[in-house]
Amino acid sequence: MYYFYVLQNIACPTEFYTGYSGDLRRRLGEHNAGKQQATRGRTWRLVYYEAYLSERVAQEREQKIKRNGRMRTLLMDRITSQCSE
Repeated sequence: MYYFYVLQNIACPTEFYTGYSGDLRRRLGEHNAGKQQATRGRTWRLVYYEAYLSERVAQEREQKIKRNGRMRTLLMDRITSQCSE
């Protein structure tokens, strides 16, 4: 299984990070341990993920979200509204 995921900065809930991985727990641990330059120095929580059978499909989903500002905004708005309920 491969995953497209969204992390939320615990200290700043409006800051998100998107990625894909074959192991969500390990990857979240790497982000929180400062092993990833883009997320270093902050504490993250997993707020959303989608599971895929193919690594390529998970990677394509990440790229679609990163390239399409409207699609990213809609997803982040949906995540934010669910977190506040």
